[in-house]
Amino acid sequence: MEQMEVDVEMTAKASTSVAPSTSGDGSNKAPNAGTSATTSSSNVMADPSTVPSVTISLHPLVIMNISEHWTRIRAQAGEVCQVYGALIGKQKGRNIEVMNSFELKTDVVGDDVFISVDYYMAKELQYKQVFSDMDFIGWYTTGEYPTEKELAIHKQISEMNECPIMLQLNPLSRNVDQLPLKLYESVIDIVRSEATMLLVPLTYTLATEEAERIGVDHVARMSTNDTGEKSFVAEHLVAQESAIKMLKTRIKIVLKYIQDVEAGKLSANQEILREVYALSHRLPVMQGNAFKEEFYTQCNDVGLISYLGAMTKGCNDMNHFVNKFNVLYDRQGSGRRLRGYSSTCVTLGTSSLVWSTRP
Repeated sequence: MEQMEVDVEMTAKASTSVAPSTSGDGSNKAPNAGTSATTSSSNVMADPSTVPSVTISLHPLVIMNISEHWTRIRAQAGEVCQVYGALIGKQKGRNIEVMNSFELKTDVVGDDVFISVDYYMAKELQYKQVFSDMDFIGWYTTGEYPTEKELAIHKQISEMNECPIMLQLNPLSRNVDQLPLKLYESVIDIVRSEATMLLVPLTYTLATEEAERIGVDHVARMSTNDTGEKSFVAEHLVAQESAIKMLKTRIKIVLKYIQDVEAGKLSANQEILREVYALSHRLPVMQGNAFKEEFYTQCNDVGLISYLGAMTKGCNDMNHFVNKFNVLYDRQGSGRRLRGYSSTCVTLGTSSLVWSTRP
């Protein structure tokens, strides 16, 4: 695993990279959008001396998901758009492992962005069924550096998770030395005698598994470049495809020869027929008892797994039905008991009244 240090002097670098332009008469122009964005970024960042409270382990799958999300939205919209999503993973004490992500639905009102809570709750139920051991730990977005807009969204996410983290990926970065992403956590600091939420940069470590390493290698080598380099997976699949195509072509040639010999179009060559006969016996025999036994065993295993899934689903549906029936039966039973109790009281009261009126 490779340790990636976050540059806590991001604000200082961004501010020094923006310089006021000078017009032809020697007067300075008004500050451009980059200067105002840098100032906005410095307003949401905490003091550089603030020590982070958590350590992050980031899986490459998250980075690929965010990159795919941004690329797809850009291709659909025809312009650069900011995307938003949720981060899921595991947290043990001060260690957070970001393992996967999914998209979030947003509503834009003017310049404000609002996260759809209903959509998040529906997605949470879905991923809990698949990743039951993972929890919602933060959110992601795209951009160069955080601003007041991202801080407002972070406050919305804080209502879903008490201490969320924020991942910001810059897909337009040309830096080839390190990954163009930053991780932040929020802290509450006193600014001008008011409690204010600020962001603190976090360091992270890339935690990869074997499947992720294969996928990253494939994406890295298959990306657009001038060398035409291919991944090991692609090379292996291409070699297998070529071998299968060649085998299919040669089988067609042999089959065509046998058909022409049977039809009398070609004369029989005993040497070729002996080689075809030997070749056919070298192929796996699918009519043997051993093959049938293995085939039927595998079919039975697949069928049992399918039946087990159907039975599990049926038991789950029956359990929900029984629970709903019990709730409805208890409500109706309590209603009948109350009605019976009231009628008994009325009957007893009438009997007492009749008894008291007798001479």
